Amino acid sequence: MAYIAKDYAHLIGMEGFSEGLLKNHFTLYQGYVTNTNKVLDLLDQMLKADKGGTPEFAELKRRLGWEFNGMRLHEYYFENLGGKTPFDKNGKLAKKMEADFGSYEMWEKDFKATGTMRGIGWVILYQDMQSGLLVNFWINEHDVSHPAGCNPLLVMDVFEHAFMLDYGLKRVDYIAAFFKNVNWAAVEARVK
Repeated sequence: MAYIAKDYAHLIGMEGFSEGLLKNHFTLYQGYVTNTNKVLDLLDQMLKADKGGTPEFAELKRRLGWEFNGMRLHEYYFENLGGKTPFDKNGKLAKKMEADFGSYEMWEKDFKATGTMRGIGWVILYQDMQSGLLVNFWINEHDVSHPAGCNPLLVMDVFEHAFMLDYGLKRVDYIAAFFKNVNWAAVEARVK
């Protein structure tokens, strides 16, 4: 089975995201899909050729985490964008945020503060599937730091490719544009 890049062209025209920025971002995402398929194919070939114990196999296995998570996190990111309706302050996500952070405003303050930290990576609101607790995490690289047993609810890309074309070094302005375009229905649907 091969992964197929999803079409997110419907996001073109979002306030605060230029067409050029989005098209470049879509191309980057498509590269992750292509490379995920290539790595999976090479691993399969190597295993069939009894090369599973080689350093090359081991390095490809490590690379799979980078390519696969790059693909999947971009899908989460694009799918939680394009929203036109405001956050539902009476929904199940709002109730969880209030219980775990004190209020939506405190959750947003924490999420945005995490997003403005120096460095490249992702900001992800995770739900711990054992406790149900919501936690904002900084993920430096796609293939490391993901909390085990947690479900990603809201994903924000803070690698430079996500904002520099439109915002330069003004990450705070990018984060404001991101929040204007969150598809809260998609985020709420991820809550377990």
